[in-house]
Amino acid sequence: MSSKESCRSELRIAIRQLSDRCLYSASKWAAEQLVGIEHDPVKFTPSNTRFQRGSSSIRRKYKTHDVTVTPIAGVSYVATPVMEEDELVDDDFYLQAKAYFDCREYKRAAHVLRDQNGRKAVFLRCYALYLAGEKRKEEEMIELEGPLGKSDAVNRELVSLERELSTLRNNGKIDPFGLYLYGLVLKQKGSENLARTVLVESVNSYPWNWNVWTELQSLCKTVDILNSLNLNSHWMKDFFLASVYQELRMHNDSLSKYEYLLGTFGNSNYIQAQIAKAQYSLREFDQVEAIFEELLSNDPYRVEDMDMYSNVLYAKECFSALSYLAHRVFLTDKYRPESCCIIGNYYSLKGQHEKAVVYFRRALKLNKNFLSAWTLMGHEFVEMKNTPAAVDAYRRAVDIDPRDYRAWYGLGQAYEMMGMPLYALHYFKKSVFLQPNDSRLWIAMAQCYETDQLRMLDEAVKCYRRAANCNDREAIALHNLARLLSELGRPEEAAFYYKKDLERMESEEREGPKMVEALLYLAKYYRAQKKFEEAEVYCTRLLDYTGPERETAKSILRGMRTVQSGFPSMDVEHFPPNPF
Repeated sequence: MSSKESCRSELRIAIRQLSDRCLYSASKWAAEQLVGIEHDPVKFTPSNTRFQRGSSSIRRKYKTHDVTVTPIAGVSYVATPVMEEDELVDDDFYLQAKAYFDCREYKRAAHVLRDQNGRKAVFLRCYALYLAGEKRKEEEMIELEGPLGKSDAVNRELVSLERELSTLRNNGKIDPFGLYLYGLVLKQKGSENLARTVLVESVNSYPWNWNVWTELQSLCKTVDILNSLNLNSHWMKDFFLASVYQELRMHNDSLSKYEYLLGTFGNSNYIQAQIAKAQYSLREFDQVEAIFEELLSNDPYRVEDMDMYSNVLYAKECFSALSYLAHRVFLTDKYRPESCCIIGNYYSLKGQHEKAVVYFRRALKLNKNFLSAWTLMGHEFVEMKNTPAAVDAYRRAVDIDPRDYRAWYGLGQAYEMMGMPLYALHYFKKSVFLQPNDSRLWIAMAQCYETDQLRMLDEAVKCYRRAANCNDREAIALHNLARLLSELGRPEEAAFYYKKDLERMESEEREGPKMVEALLYLAKYYRAQKKFEEAEVYCTRLLDYTGPERETAKSILRGMRTVQSGFPSMDVEHFPPNPF
């Protein structure tokens, strides 16, 4: 059997097993990958295949070579899952409990299975109790919520579940699904090391449950922890590593993994969306936009991940495209957190910040842990100059995910607005540690060092240099660096960066005060260095402008001609050897 056929067979069985145990999100993920497996072109013609992406620009970019087998690390040492029928399960009771579970009547489902001892029934009973506790916790959070929804509500089923599942594991009477639930309980109780061990046991026994990999990913906060995991070699591990690399900000490694997975899962919407996420983190907005456009053409009712697409359209100020996307998701499913964030972005781009906040709050009512909504709402409060509310929103975001650099950056901005540069600097440092390749963060740190309270200009120079080397799209770093070096009396370095900034502006065909400033500085610098030909070039360009810089350029030219002719001039400003 070929690798693709093997993956297809495994996924088909896994989908049924996951659905039978009410793990519907994992079943959905597996189904998407099943459809994403490319068909053999000999057996399937373009007329009867669902997707035709082989010639797409995205496919050509990421599939650089033909891969006809599952990735190297994807060799399966685990047999295709054929779970034995549980003789201790009464099918009638199980079907009744599953019906109650599907209707969200979790306590009734658990009650029906109270006397059932089979592993399948035990899992569903414990899982129903866990979700009943989560449901009650959510209700208590609504009833007892403090500022911005904070409360001390807990899942009251965790203690009894931990006791029961621990006993089952110690006695060897627990299956991979029970281990998943046990790991979930341990994670919520803060026993992260044991939770990792249990979740690894689960995926090594049954690797097709994506929910387990997701929980394991949330516990891999460093590369060292990731490398310490003793995971069996299986193609599901490649999906896991690609996702973890993305969370750990190893975006190029993540892209490499997903490119390899495209060899088997070339039609996977999930992989295309993950590639878009990685490119978004690398600020490759044009490529991200192209990927999402193709995703929407293949899956027009998709809402998942579309909030990221709206962020790209917001950053590019694409009013009409963002308006169309907001209208589209509103008609598809307006009561999704992603939909609310997209509509909020639309109103924010229009400058209607109060209305944007309304939609971000609506997203948080639907999902209190929707990270993007907290961060975006913080941005809106900053725009509205409501810094206390902004700080609260950003703090909720970092509570949910301490690795969200945008929230740390937002906190820095808020404290900078309040005139507290030391606090701002602390948060900027956290953000730049998480995202060292973002020029905006280095620029924010540099400007913080430049404030009157700090005046740590040498540190500011270092930050501007880092920003200039990080693909500064806003074209701020080079100019500010040149200006600062000029103030510090370092004319050679200042001239070097003014020249680089001038070359950049010329290549982008940009005009403005920054170009005038660069031309004027370089003209004075080369005149002081007695390099009159270079100085004359910059002065001549200044003559095309109207304003005081034109007169200054004329004065410099007269002075240079007088010096070259050997006669002193009384009306020309004389510069010492280093006029800066």
